[in-house]
Amino acid sequence: MNHPVLVPGAVAIVTGGAAGIGLAAAKAFASLGLKVAIADLGAERLTAAEGEIAEVAPQGMESVMALECDVGQMDDLKRLEADVLARFGSIDVLMNNAGIQPGSAIFGPAENWRRVIGVNLWGVINGVQAIVPGMIERGRPGLVINTGSKQGITTPPGDPAYNVSKAGVKAFTEALQHDLRNRESCAISAHLLIPGFVFTELTRGGRAEKPAGAWTPDQTVDFMMQSLEAGDFYILCPDNDVPRSVDERRILWAAGDIVENRPPLSRWHPDYDEAFKAFLEEK
Repeated sequence: MNHPVLVPGAVAIVTGGAAGIGLAAAKAFASLGLKVAIADLGAERLTAAEGEIAEVAPQGMESVMALECDVGQMDDLKRLEADVLARFGSIDVLMNNAGIQPGSAIFGPAENWRRVIGVNLWGVINGVQAIVPGMIERGRPGLVINTGSKQGITTPPGDPAYNVSKAGVKAFTEALQHDLRNRESCAISAHLLIPGFVFTELTRGGRAEKPAGAWTPDQTVDFMMQSLEAGDFYILCPDNDVPRSVDERRILWAAGDIVENRPPLSRWHPDYDEAFKAFLEEK
């Protein structure tokens, strides 16, 4: 069984679709008979990805297109929408997946902050504002999937710009789903993909082989598809290192910083080390 929107002839757009989770999602959609448009940067990467997707698509290259697009630029997203409609006639699935992680520090280069937030957060906002109004107007069932991160929920120290961008994606996607479900006759739903440790270009870090604790992009997308079928909004992915039970306790502890009036990021505060370990072990 698949989600009722994910049927042959439906049309999906995947940003950041030339590699990683985006490419795995595009191939999964194509294998189900969807027409797929991937958007990314880099002509060679896009051409290679387009060929991979066509190999699993029942209609081959006829049902695949690849376009260069900077998701931080609204004009690029509007052009993407127009090109996909001109080629395929509809848009039924929008996966805002493009993301970067060049590293950041609180007092680090402002350009890193602008780049990360421009792609990771504004890329999602731009994608929704450029494309979803047309999906609503067409009156068909649809899906919007925004790729967030556990770092946008527990906000660990080390890369604050990335955390801020992904926390924004979480808040934006929650607001989007609230809006969609309260629109009369709207059959579009929004979902927040929250990957675990996935071995991609973004997380490779110079490593040639996948670490044992990481999932592959295909595993992540398989989990996403099952969660979409179940109707889940929060698609909280485990990996080979961290089960859902641990993620749940980490998320509850992070929320508890406010409720219990603990210092922020107390999970990494030496005074709370033993308390956090005990909290993890609670059933």
